[in-house]
Amino acid sequence: MKRNNLILIIPLLLFFICIKPHDVSGQTISNDSISLETIIKQVVLQHPSIQSAVEALNAADSRIALAKSALHPVVDGEASYTRIGPVPSISMPGLGSFDMAPANVYNASINYYQNLFDFGKSDSEIAIEKESKELLKMNIEQVKQKLATNTVNSFYTLAFLQESLRIKDNQLNTLNAHLTFVEKRKETGSATQFEVLTTKVKISATESQKLDIITAIKIQQSFLNTLMGRPERTSFTVKPSLGLLLNAIPTDSLVSYAINHRDEIKINKEKTTIAELRLKSTKTQLNPVVSAYASAGGKDGYFPSLNAPKANFTAGLGLKVPIFDAYRNKNSQLQAKSSIISSQLDTEVAKRNVINEVVENDANLIAALKKIEQFKMQLLQAQEALSLAETSYQNGSVTNLDLLDATTSLSESKLLLLKAKIDYAVGQYRLKVSLGDQLY
Repeated sequence: MKRNNLILIIPLLLFFICIKPHDVSGQTISNDSISLETIIKQVVLQHPSIQSAVEALNAADSRIALAKSALHPVVDGEASYTRIGPVPSISMPGLGSFDMAPANVYNASINYYQNLFDFGKSDSEIAIEKESKELLKMNIEQVKQKLATNTVNSFYTLAFLQESLRIKDNQLNTLNAHLTFVEKRKETGSATQFEVLTTKVKISATESQKLDIITAIKIQQSFLNTLMGRPERTSFTVKPSLGLLLNAIPTDSLVSYAINHRDEIKINKEKTTIAELRLKSTKTQLNPVVSAYASAGGKDGYFPSLNAPKANFTAGLGLKVPIFDAYRNKNSQLQAKSSIISSQLDTEVAKRNVINEVVENDANLIAALKKIEQFKMQLLQAQEALSLAETSYQNGSVTNLDLLDATTSLSESKLLLLKAKIDYAVGQYRLKVSLGDQLY
């Protein structure tokens, strides 16, 4: 009986010895895997939300040109025909009756109009549109950053799931080998049906977990495919980098850096600038406007040959001065001032949010780094515990359930270390985002 047990135990021990801890550094992924940089590049190049923002930027150029058109002359052509009846006439004794106008009035002319001085009105509108374009540029960068952030989160979630699947496969291989071993021991009377059933339950539970992981992988792949504009069912693997991206920097320095680089703060400051320009533009609406006009063409109706067309022209200067606008401008100024205050307060709120994000992400990054060291030690302990459980099991000092628990603990330790490394990698990207550094 002991000889038979030894023959069965030796292959199982060899199997356990050959199984090495699964590499969680991300270097075991196949050569056809996609890197994070490649995915982000594809997302930024073709995502519809970015293309829509770029199109809005093109529209901003048109609005700037439209605002500048107020400084340019306006020229148009005009032609008209008018039938008059009855024709005005006058009778003079001894001279007869005279028509004062032709019955058919023809008029054709080319008209010219231009503002000469509007005392800052047009310049204010142009300045507003130019700053609005700058705001759109910042919005585009913010859209890219958000898409890149979503890509990072999904990418590392997929990396964790794919590596978890490999760990589960190793665990299933170990459990199936152990099941074979236990079933052979049962045939020799060295194991019970309870040990066989316990092993099968462990295998079933692990297979169920594996199915959940496979489903989650498909979901994350679909999400990334959608971001990249690829068919949603395209299957691929990812190649994460779990190395150090950032050097340790004091939190105070991080906060100062973030306040100067975050898009949210820049955008709110730009909104304040635009609001100030709108206030200035509103004030200019009370300024006078000096314009010039001219018209040249031909028309009939000139005495004494009323029906003969004759060349004519008009030219002059105009002055328009606002006198009373029912307090419209005053109320518009109050609204503009309120917008300035709101933008300034939004900037302050954004600064506080940025400070909280930087402190939180920095603290999480430090915690993740400590967890990596902790779970590395735990993994070593789990490996040693499994080795002792194998030896004790063949000596009969521990049960089959104890050996299975040791096997499960090893797999869980691998997963915990993997998650800690993934959390650390994602934490570095989150800290970069909170600092205002671009991910694309």
